[in-house]
Amino acid sequence: MQNLITDYVLHLADNSLILGQQNSAWTGHGPILEQDIALSNISLDLIGQARYFYQHAAKLLNEANGSSQHTEDSLAYLRTEREYKNLLLLEQDNGDWGKTIMRQFLFSSFQLLQFRKLKDSHDPQLKAIAEKSLKEIAYHLRWSSEWVIRLGDGTEESHERMNRALADLWRFTGEFFTPASYEDNLSLFYPCYDPSDLKDEWEARVIKVLDEATLYTAENQKMMKEAFMLKGGKEGQHTEKLGYILAEMQYLQRTYPGSEW
Repeated sequence: MQNLITDYVLHLADNSLILGQQNSAWTGHGPILEQDIALSNISLDLIGQARYFYQHAAKLLNEANGSSQHTEDSLAYLRTEREYKNLLLLEQDNGDWGKTIMRQFLFSSFQLLQFRKLKDSHDPQLKAIAEKSLKEIAYHLRWSSEWVIRLGDGTEESHERMNRALADLWRFTGEFFTPASYEDNLSLFYPCYDPSDLKDEWEARVIKVLDEATLYTAENQKMMKEAFMLKGGKEGQHTEKLGYILAEMQYLQRTYPGSEW
């Protein structure tokens, strides 16, 4: 049971860390200063969430092993690709501004529902992290939703870019609702952790925004219905893109072992 909880906490931590790392690449490169700062702040929120989860995972691992070898830094910087449990969606290329926005919107729509469920967790630390993070996530969703609508219902070019982003990223969303091995077993003890229960509400929320953005076209509806959903990130089976992310993110710690912020 302890291992299952630890795996799940690492999954949550990895989600936040990888997306925070990806978004941070826009710092200094956003389309306008205000939105550059907004996305940078979202990155900081996500990395803050990751820190809380890694600290909790380190505590669980150290208690289970009777040691003090695990820290938030070791879990973030000294694991290999196959040990990461983040969703495949979050390691996809930033692409243009529209693709980054679409990725954030699809994930934040799910994360808000996920963390609302975590508020009912039997694990007091998970419960506390979820309660602290919900206001941040609500802002992430509001901000990204507004941008999806603005770009989708904007110019011909912005509309086309959002269409491409949706078509490229939709195939990764099925993994949100496919339980990993540790989630399947946890549901026996923590019913609030079953991700499949969130699918209908997530789809309704996403479709409402896509419709307002003039992106819920007959062609996109067909694509969304027939898309072959990719999965495996939760179980450590990643695309080659994660390796490049980790190579950059982990360089300092691996080059200068023991470095601390």
